[in-house]
Amino acid sequence: MKNILITGAASGIGAATARLFHQQGWRVGLLDCNRQALAQLAAELGGAWNAELDVTDAAAVKAALADFCAGQGGQLRLLFNSAGVLRIGQFETIEPAEHARILQINVLGLINMTHAAFAYLKATPGAQVINMGSASGVYGVPELASYSASKFAVRGLTEALEIEWARHGIGVGDLMPPFVSTPMLNDQQVQAPVLRRLGVNLGAEDVAQAVWQQAHRPLVHRPVSLQFKLLYWAGQITPAWLSRLMMAWLSRP
Repeated sequence: MKNILITGAASGIGAATARLFHQQGWRVGLLDCNRQALAQLAAELGGAWNAELDVTDAAAVKAALADFCAGQGGQLRLLFNSAGVLRIGQFETIEPAEHARILQINVLGLINMTHAAFAYLKATPGAQVINMGSASGVYGVPELASYSASKFAVRGLTEALEIEWARHGIGVGDLMPPFVSTPMLNDQQVQAPVLRRLGVNLGAEDVAQAVWQQAHRPLVHRPVSLQFKLLYWAGQITPAWLSRLMMAWLSRP
């Protein structure tokens, strides 16, 4: 049973992943809150199953999972939690409601999806959950404070469930890319200093390839791009104060 259900599927990383897995012969399910873009992608992929969804609506999430998996023999090989939002800016200039929205979608939405998918994953040999993490979940990034907080939560949830769900035969891991050229990033009105210093060296297709690698050679955390792999593994052996010093330098105006 080679099927994948993708949140945030209508654009960016989600759409690139849907195209790649469809090309490889997987059955693809698409979920997104953008009805028009979702319908266009579904048509491009030969009428792929799709549903408009707000991942923060737990009841709607359960209904969407039930509908998709009903056509898949009650099984789900891979859940890709790709839905997410970003707001770059100094913390105090962003309204609390916007900070809350970032956490609700990036964290609560992911929890809703993963919780609702459990029974279908458990019924599927080799089932996996792949969460959209970030390099911002390794050390807090100035001017991405609430986004970083959400990705730290994703990292913690991934680590816990990777151990907890092993007894059910369900693999759990996340992807950790640095900045990726997607509409979510490119539509930002503010550019953080760290973004100017590190640059944007990844496209959505690069991360889709990492999803494919993760589906076949799972890791708990999969750093994406050579640049960040070096930073990530260096961070595992250097003291915390050195990581802070590096982030402070990268974030200088």
